Amino acid sequence: MNREETNWEQSVAGVVIRDGCVLLARHTYGAGLGKRIVPGGYVNRGETPQEALKREFLEKTGISVEPRDLIGIRFNMHDWYAVFRADYVAGEARSDGDENSEVVWLPIQDALAADDVPDLTKKLIESAIAGRDGLRRRDYVGSTQYAPLSFYGV
Repeated sequence: MNREETNWEQSVAGVVIRDGCVLLARHTYGAGLGKRIVPGGYVNRGETPQEALKREFLEKTGISVEPRDLIGIRFNMHDWYAVFRADYVAGEARSDGDENSEVVWLPIQDALAADDVPDLTKKLIESAIAGRDGLRRRDYVGSTQYAPLSFYGV
């Protein structure tokens, strides 16, 4: 991680479900120590949340993903945390040997019942499997120098 490029106020995570299992990583530090959580991380400066999600998943789990829709977002006075439903693209689950000690495909019902899966992770999994559309990316043309222009809406 290039600490100078990290935007500590913006982070992303993703819920990836494949063959009835959800991808979870066992956290090795902080409040999540020892817990199995959805993978994610901080957005780098000059990077979109979608690009960050792809990079973070590959770095931390060995899995390539494609972000789909936004299923959750948390704001507070200091930062934001956006969570996407994402599709598995390729790769074999593996630990990064640093920020997580294991990466596993866990059956959804086992994850929802596990004591070492935090409540927020369970709520995100439930949101991903609810069968409702999340907020979807909608591109638009605007009068600004920033591109690509997009927002998430129904």
